[in-house]
Amino acid sequence: MWRIWVSALLWGLNWPAVKLALAGFSPWTLRAVGLGLGAVLLAALAKAMRRPLAVPAGHRTALVIAAFLSVAGFNICAVFAQLAMPTSRAAILTFTMPLWAALFAALFAGERIDSLRAAALVCGAAGLALLAKPYWPALAEGSLPAGLVLVLGAAISWAAGTVYTKRRRLPGDPLGLAAWQLGIGAAFAGAGAIAFEAPRIDLSSAVVAGAFAYHVVLALALAYLLWFQLLERVPSATAALGTLLIPVFALAGSIVLLGEQPMLADLAGFGLIILGVGLDQGLRSLRAPLPGGAGKPMA
Repeated sequence: MWRIWVSALLWGLNWPAVKLALAGFSPWTLRAVGLGLGAVLLAALAKAMRRPLAVPAGHRTALVIAAFLSVAGFNICAVFAQLAMPTSRAAILTFTMPLWAALFAALFAGERIDSLRAAALVCGAAGLALLAKPYWPALAEGSLPAGLVLVLGAAISWAAGTVYTKRRRLPGDPLGLAAWQLGIGAAFAGAGAIAFEAPRIDLSSAVVAGAFAYHVVLALALAYLLWFQLLERVPSATAALGTLLIPVFALAGSIVLLGEQPMLADLAGFGLIILGVGLDQGLRSLRAPLPGGAGKPMA
């Protein structure tokens, strides 16, 4: 079970690490290089563990769509959101993604919204409203602040990718699929770097270099490896509870490493979103009967 804590810690601290790395990278380039190197490391891990990397020909278009939503859209929106708002607020707002996934599953996959899921969505909506408090004046005037659009775009993109992937049931080994999706995400980000910015990479600062190394080696390669090892040992529902720890570590890391001071409304919104996700994932997993074997790995 230690893998739950370590993977959540690595992913949570990745938020302030990315913010620090942005001091030496242009945003599109950071995503292109980071995701590309992460894909190479995951592919090397898959080969070392003798996991297959092949994807059946009839499912490659679906893999590209899933990667665009779950990896490219999420990561690109998230990195620009960090340039527009405090990292702690961006991380918490993005963590509404399980609630968006539940909503999309009901709208497009026919999953029923029962009383437990309805309560979770209400809690999430209330938390979202509190976290958007700095933007209330602009929203009252009918404008949409860029930071809010970007961070919700990240959450919605990930949620849409999750629902799409679940419906398509992409075949293949999860570690290999993760490597392919990171590589495809890197290609989309690379195209954006060529089209929209003058690529910049400056690793002269030890802080930037360390943050970038952390992002690629620990938050991408090692965290994914630990996650898939975890899913081979425990039910998926049990492992999913570990995602509740990610925004906790992200918030703590933003305070300690970046010196951010969240407002009271941020903390209240954080609590409501944690409650909502906990209702939807935590209590539901406790109600559900455990499967006979280990949990099915997730792509």
